[in-house]
Amino acid sequence: MAATARRALEKQRRYEDIVAAAEQAFFSQGYTQTSMDDIATGAALSRALLYVYFKDKAAIMRAVMLKACQRMLSRFEEAAERADKGADKVRAIGQAYYRYSEEDSDYFDVMTDLSTFPMPEEPDEVTLGLQETRQRVHALMVAAIRCGLDDHSINPERVHDPDLTAQILRGSLHGVIMYARQPKDPDELINGQAMVDEAIDMMCYAMTDR
Repeated sequence: MAATARRALEKQRRYEDIVAAAEQAFFSQGYTQTSMDDIATGAALSRALLYVYFKDKAAIMRAVMLKACQRMLSRFEEAAERADKGADKVRAIGQAYYRYSEEDSDYFDVMTDLSTFPMPEEPDEVTLGLQETRQRVHALMVAAIRCGLDDHSINPERVHDPDLTAQILRGSLHGVIMYARQPKDPDELINGQAMVDEAIDMMCYAMTDR
């Protein structure tokens, strides 16, 4: 391996080590309680070297958020690929979103904070990656809806704007998932999966009338 390629690989591995160490700290003790020293120690490097890769803790959190979005996109792509009809793709993506919230709950929580987390004035590689990944997530949902309109599994009289519909569907399901995840009174029995199933059924019925 050439020296240039070897240095690039080493740099990438160190970047990934930093992000992994930050994840462990953020997820276990919280973002506010985590210091740059904690992350440097977890990544087994000096504080000075840590600042070579990230200018501050917020920049590292944005890298974690990018990873969270990428993991979600991968789940959505796999779910949509397994379904044929457009309406079934929409349903599959919705179920994948709930599984993501359950199986990758730390990443889900991080991603949920994305809309209110501070961003740099000048976009960098990570923030551009975040923007691209979020656009791909939205485009995937729009494509599923358009597929449903084309194969008649979604009623065109009920869906006039696939872009707007995609935003409504995700926002509505996110709200249901957040409610299902909230601490409840011990006497209040909440079945998160049943709640999400019912919500997806209602949304699909609204688009298909069946």
